[in-house]
Amino acid sequence: MSFLLLLELTLGCALASAAATGLALLWLRRQRVLDHPNERSSHDQPTPRGGGLAVVPVLAVAWLGLALFGLVPERLETTGIVVGAILLAGVSWQDDRTGLSALLRLGAQLLVVAAGLFLLPGLGNVFQGLFPPWLDIVVTGLLWVWFVNLYNFMDGIDGITGAQTIVLGIGVAAATFCAGDQQSGGLFLGLSLAAVAMGFLPWNWQPAKLFLGDVGSVPLGFVTGWLLLGLAGRGHWAPAAILPLYYLADATLTLLHRALRLRPIWRAHREHIYQQAVQLGRSHAAVVIRVLAANLALILLAVIASVWPVTGPFALVGGLAVVALLMMHLLRRADSAPLDEADPT
Repeated sequence: MSFLLLLELTLGCALASAAATGLALLWLRRQRVLDHPNERSSHDQPTPRGGGLAVVPVLAVAWLGLALFGLVPERLETTGIVVGAILLAGVSWQDDRTGLSALLRLGAQLLVVAAGLFLLPGLGNVFQGLFPPWLDIVVTGLLWVWFVNLYNFMDGIDGITGAQTIVLGIGVAAATFCAGDQQSGGLFLGLSLAAVAMGFLPWNWQPAKLFLGDVGSVPLGFVTGWLLLGLAGRGHWAPAAILPLYYLADATLTLLHRALRLRPIWRAHREHIYQQAVQLGRSHAAVVIRVLAANLALILLAVIASVWPVTGPFALVGGLAVVALLMMHLLRRADSAPLDEADPT
């Protein structure tokens, strides 16, 4: 494997993404596709929305190129996932522009994920024999749909989803490499995903010039979920569980908290832990840097579990501890800002 090839792939994807995002920003401004502040927003100025119009095509070209030139063995699978991501981007762009019902959005996601399951490495073994194969497939599909949605829910402050995508892409690439599983394609796919997010992040860093929009966050959740579930399906369950722990924990706990209070779980709000941290006075950048630092620790734990699989359960417990400490740190003044203060519904 050529280091120069990896470097060229990373730089090429990052530069292409940065350039495409700049062009998308100009077009969105001219079309006045703006996200206007409201009581549930974490920004105070109208900001163009739709950065996914640049990110998704660049990622699609990169992954299709990797498949075409034989740098990933799952050529058909990778191509199918790209098609699914483009379909979700189309539905999500319509939602960004005119708004779609939650039922229609969920239906599209269920259909694309159901088709994507047939393209998932190790289908039926994602949970390592914990469930019978048919139940493993059902639970995997539901988890994938939830991951697509939480990726969208968590895209609520400047820079957070760009930074998270970089971390997950690098984490999948590192775990794949350290596990000696270079033939799976996870190294190239993960690095290219991270590089595309790197190109977008400067445009979205506080103060954001451009938001990703559903057209970006939903497809990114789909392809990232495929990489993580595929990692688990190939037997690397611990890294697959450790890498997305913060996003999983924040989104899931917030959803459960809202459900217990009989709040609409599909409605936009500002109750996620990272959003509360902003309401407590921290800047968007300060929150993202803290999340990024915790995610770097999660990458380290995932790599340890990849090199020494026997340490997987201990690494997972360590990852949960890292996430718990991060959440407590972000909410250390939480008693001065009640959780339900931001959402009067």
